[in-house]
Amino acid sequence: MVFSSAVFLFVFLPAVFLLDRLLPGIRAKNALLLIASLIFYAFGQPVYLPLLLLSVLLNYVCGRMAAGKHARLGVALAVIGGIGMLAVFKYADFLIGSLNSAFGLALPLTGIALPIGISFFTFQGLSYVIDVYRDRTVVSRSFVKVLLYIAYFPQLIAGPIVKYHDIEKEIDDRRTTPQETAHGIRRFICGLSKKLLLSNAMGRMADAVFTLPAGEIGMFAAWMGAICYTLQIYFDFSGYSDMAIGMGRMFGFHFQENFNYPYTATTIKEFWRRWHISLSTWFRDYLYVPLGGNRKGRGRTWVNRFLVFFATGLWHGASWNFVLWGLWHGTFSVLEDSGVLPVQRLRGRLAGRIYTLLVVVLGFTLFRADTLAQAGAMFFAMFTGVGLNWAGTAAVCALLTPSFLLCLLVSLLLSAPVAKRLEPKREWITLAGSLVLLVLCMLDLSAGTFNPFIYFRF
Repeated sequence: MVFSSAVFLFVFLPAVFLLDRLLPGIRAKNALLLIASLIFYAFGQPVYLPLLLLSVLLNYVCGRMAAGKHARLGVALAVIGGIGMLAVFKYADFLIGSLNSAFGLALPLTGIALPIGISFFTFQGLSYVIDVYRDRTVVSRSFVKVLLYIAYFPQLIAGPIVKYHDIEKEIDDRRTTPQETAHGIRRFICGLSKKLLLSNAMGRMADAVFTLPAGEIGMFAAWMGAICYTLQIYFDFSGYSDMAIGMGRMFGFHFQENFNYPYTATTIKEFWRRWHISLSTWFRDYLYVPLGGNRKGRGRTWVNRFLVFFATGLWHGASWNFVLWGLWHGTFSVLEDSGVLPVQRLRGRLAGRIYTLLVVVLGFTLFRADTLAQAGAMFFAMFTGVGLNWAGTAAVCALLTPSFLLCLLVSLLLSAPVAKRLEPKREWITLAGSLVLLVLCMLDLSAGTFNPFIYFRF
């Protein structure tokens, strides 16, 4: 991560929180959060701090243009500049590698390191400029406010993608109460626990399976790896969102929910209304609707959906695996809409959930695979590997410890809204539970064990 997890949890966050409480006015608090955000980003990648500042400056200037006489030019420059930076830093080597493979070329790769969080702060800046173009009253005359909005450390590198008008008033005037602070701390601990105690446990198993040679992956190992990765990515992504939402509450900001139990969906369309809501909403508002949405006939609607899902896959990473993952979801979205898949009969039923989970698990298998060949080997093993490849099965069985099985059970339960039904009504029970989870997280961090950061790809 940008900070090591221990430094962030034990030093950085408490220090910023205490200073925020000691400072008297909103300007001083904003200055503190801005300085803390820049330090946070620079700590891991100081060489790319100027890139972040340049991106914000570009969006600030283009936002001012979008609110004036040169509105279209401002939007065009923001789109060209933002997408251009993504093209150079994220997709250049992917494009060169694809050209080399397709035409037998030997063009040298750039070797440019990916700036952490570039997809998030680029999309956040673009949403600001486009919103100003649509409603000029949204524009900010203060560069510092725009910089704080885009670079605010709780959601800078892992989302959720926040729209300026959602927190504009809180930048200028926000209040923190003991109740709000306590709620934020609990939400942060919840997210931290998802990441450290559940996602990482599932990730160990997933990595063990996906690093097996293709010839050693049997049906049991393949399904165990696919299911564990599906759980890993959910608790990783939703865990970081919970931490961002919780930290936002601690400092007086209210971010919208980003995950709403997506694995309970009964259609793929419903899944995307529940999964990474800020990202799917961004593509809906700033790509799907401008393309025409569903207003220009069924055929054009399907084309627009494929374009959106293509972009969604490519946003997640510079690899054909991600592109095909996006198109995989786009295909089922179109099939549902066309009536080829009778999802109306399945909606709200167990069969609908099974169908959706099957599509999602297979999709995430493609998402996780390092190569298309590995994805193919996984799919082959998942449906034909009965009674074969005992070496891989034995390797997986060796990891089925009581602690892993407990984490797997808890992960499966918490993928559904079970926690809401079991939420204690007494405040002291909630507090005690949060303290227990925090201690477990601290023990996990102090052990210095497996702790991957999936967002490095984004």
